[in-house]
Amino acid sequence: MVLIADGGSTKADWILLNKSGVQVFKTRTGGLNPAVFSEALLKSRIEENEDLTKCKNEVEEVYFYGAGCGTEKPTLLLKSIFESFFTNAKVDVKEDTYAAAYAVTTNPGMVCILGTGSNSCYFDGEKVDVRIASLGYILMDEASGNYFGKKLIRDYYYGKMPKDLAIKFSEQFNLEADVIKRNIYKEENPNTYLAHFAEFIFKNEQNAYFNKVLRKGIKEFFKNRVLPYEESKKVPVHFVGSIAFFAKDIIADVAKYHLVELGNIVRRPIDGLIEYHREKLKLEQL
Repeated sequence: MVLIADGGSTKADWILLNKSGVQVFKTRTGGLNPAVFSEALLKSRIEENEDLTKCKNEVEEVYFYGAGCGTEKPTLLLKSIFESFFTNAKVDVKEDTYAAAYAVTTNPGMVCILGTGSNSCYFDGEKVDVRIASLGYILMDEASGNYFGKKLIRDYYYGKMPKDLAIKFSEQFNLEADVIKRNIYKEENPNTYLAHFAEFIFKNEQNAYFNKVLRKGIKEFFKNRVLPYEESKKVPVHFVGSIAFFAKDIIADVAKYHLVELGNIVRRPIDGLIEYHREKLKLEQL
């Protein structure tokens, strides 16, 4: 049995395939970002999932692609947790940029992630090259869910949000200062907390304010995470993630302005990952 997972800070999607590539089940856990969550929380999110618990002794291979797995220490932590849970399995943990790349192309191209967080890389058709390390939701993550969440909260408090939208915003979310500060500075997973405010942009009719907010974030992302790669003018630039999916028209405009060829835009990379691993299983059986 082969277990594949695409994990972010908000959630992780898991697919179990048998050796013939047939899907046995699909399940979901809470986010498993080892750079954000404690070891205890990471363990509990795995152990509390009934589907994973039932199959853990039958799994022979685990392939996990996740946010926060771009540096050695958090990657080794997560690998250790999986190895102690799936005791009979070989475990491979890679950064989520690999999942994004496998989901959108088999050819050379740039691959960008715009979800709860954001990232970018160059994919040569086999390997991922991340030249700009991601420093997370406080210092980077342009055009991500938490980036837009912070922008909305600031605009609301500074009185820059249109009054009609400010009323809707306060009705949809608890905007008490103490509540916001507690969730950001004292609770676990502040990046996911901030990102959930970004839903407000996409659950309301689009207008000039939302367009301006999105466009500014996308422009910053291109400036800092796309254009510094010289390959961005030579190969397609692909996007993965919920923010990318909902902001695809603006992404297309900004790409056109910079003479960048826009590639595929995929909301969830898990389907592409399934096909990648099915092909891998076929080759192994030849």
